[in-house]
Amino acid sequence: MRPCHANHGALRQHGASTIPELSQNQNWLSCGKSSRNDTGFVTEPKSEPLMNASEDTGFNLKILVILSLGHLVTDIYQGALPAVLPFLKAKLSLSYTLTGVIMMAANFTSSVIQPLFGYLSDKKDKAFLLPIGCLFAGIGFSLLSIPDNYALVLFLVMISGLGVASYHPEGYKTAYFFTGDKMATGMSVFSVGGNLGFALGPMAALSIITYLSFNFLPLMIVFSLIFVSLILYTWKALAREKPGAVAKTKGGDGTSKGAYISLFLIIGTVIMRSCTQMGLMTYIPFYYIDYLKGDPIYAGQLVSALLLGGAIGTILGSMIADRIGHKRYLIISMALTCLLFPLIFVAKGTMLLVTLGVFGMVLISTFTVTVVMAQQLLPRHLGIASGLMVGFAIGTGGLGVTILGTIADHFGVPYALKSIMLLPVAGLLLSLPIRYSGTVRK
Repeated sequence: MRPCHANHGALRQHGASTIPELSQNQNWLSCGKSSRNDTGFVTEPKSEPLMNASEDTGFNLKILVILSLGHLVTDIYQGALPAVLPFLKAKLSLSYTLTGVIMMAANFTSSVIQPLFGYLSDKKDKAFLLPIGCLFAGIGFSLLSIPDNYALVLFLVMISGLGVASYHPEGYKTAYFFTGDKMATGMSVFSVGGNLGFALGPMAALSIITYLSFNFLPLMIVFSLIFVSLILYTWKALAREKPGAVAKTKGGDGTSKGAYISLFLIIGTVIMRSCTQMGLMTYIPFYYIDYLKGDPIYAGQLVSALLLGGAIGTILGSMIADRIGHKRYLIISMALTCLLFPLIFVAKGTMLLVTLGVFGMVLISTFTVTVVMAQQLLPRHLGIASGLMVGFAIGTGGLGVTILGTIADHFGVPYALKSIMLLPVAGLLLSLPIRYSGTVRK
């Protein structure tokens, strides 16, 4: 194993946030010689690649795991929000529509505006956003049990959301350069941290509320403080913003019209997938806590089963997609999701936990795959591509929760839950005409 000081300099030169001094005194950053096909399937004018083969790092698990840990902590707060909505609704005497607005505010600030942070990340190194983003995500969420004012709750939700939004594009862009030729597999290591965070968030928040009370929700800040302390201790360079040059290409953007059309279809597919996931995350607690008057812990376990299955699926699905093709796996996943969804309404007890786990494994398994597809479509705008997939598309999908709130107010929670069944079908139809011929690993 040899140190790769030159590679990190090259990455900074191209605008990648690679933790500037990380390789100065540590030789565990392994460097591979694997090259990345920047253009993938895109037909474009000849131009200099974003990274030459000699500059590209290999698959670096240690860096990816560290980035994934920050992803986990940040998304604990994002995943916990739907689980605490019933308690906010009861405390502030809100309607389902106003409760849905809380989710809309969270998704807009944490997701929809992510392309803006991606744009800024592509222009200049923003490594400091990693600890700062995680800290703000924790502060905003942890204080939600304190105010008695609806407007202040929305303000705290937006503070937390902005923290989430600032972490993701920088994290995904940095992770991209450490995936080597195993793009979906490598990116899944980073992504699985977020999936685990989403899964652990409801359990952590509901455990505090059940065994202590809603007033003890500020204890959730501990996760953020631990990670920020760790990252500042390990990466002292992250405490300072390092200027980096903007990535340049002599041939211009060069992205074809067909690539933008395919990107639009992928965004549509991700919106449908996100509506399905966020709808279940939000209305499973409402159904079992408010409608059935059941155990909040059981409701949290159901949501966690869905998301833990998604964490497993993120790794397994990415490995399969790297071998059989990204588009092919996306279509298979959406088709299986359509077939599995009705089982949610017939399974009971332990079988419902298993069913939601399998369903989450299939549904969320394309999370990383769609990110890689977008990055292959926009190889010179990695931050924007990541922001569009992880932020805008998922956040726009989350806005569907507001529509579900209106349905629940007029027709009831069970009807809102069942209406989600149509969304994977729409996602499948959108995925079929995508033009994508990314490399399949042998």
